Amino acid sequence: MSANLTIKTFRKEMSWVRKTEQSWVHRLCQQVLKCGPVPKHVAFIMDGNRRFAVKNSLERAEGHIMGFEKLAKALEWCSNLGIMEVTVYAFSIENFKRSKDEVDGLMELARQKFAKLLQEKENLDKHGVCIRVLGNLNLLPHDVQVAVANAVNLTKHNARAVLNVCFAYTSRDEICSAMRDVAHGVEQGIIRDR
Repeated sequence: MSANLTIKTFRKEMSWVRKTEQSWVHRLCQQVLKCGPVPKHVAFIMDGNRRFAVKNSLERAEGHIMGFEKLAKALEWCSNLGIMEVTVYAFSIENFKRSKDEVDGLMELARQKFAKLLQEKENLDKHGVCIRVLGNLNLLPHDVQVAVANAVNLTKHNARAVLNVCFAYTSRDEICSAMRDVAHGVEQGIIRDR
């Protein structure tokens, strides 16, 4: 089964922002954790979805979908603990080296998740979530770029919580991009030597 078919087959109502009923044990653990210092910002590296899928005899795309479900739950936990900024390292530039089917499946998942964000405007506004997407977005298919831009614009006025999604990123690319920006600034006279 191709990655696209698998993602369409498992297309559930996977929300980015949700509130689920918690057991008393979960609520107790949260209260205990809140007694100590709680970080203001945490980051998650979305790694291991393929290994999980292989280990459990699932299609790779199913592993990525389940990884998103875990991420959504982790975002809920962060919200409940008062962690107001989360960064998710979702898709490295290195991931483009994977099979065409897997990359296409991941792009389809991105289309669906950013489309879902657009449908959740009221919920995102209610929780004050600002979505930022960081990385070399020019490497993404045009329709994914448009979906990302729409999601960012939709939430840019929110300021209570921030979700940074690193998509088509690597530290090397970020450093090179920053150096190009500095060189351009010097060339344009925006940055001057003192």
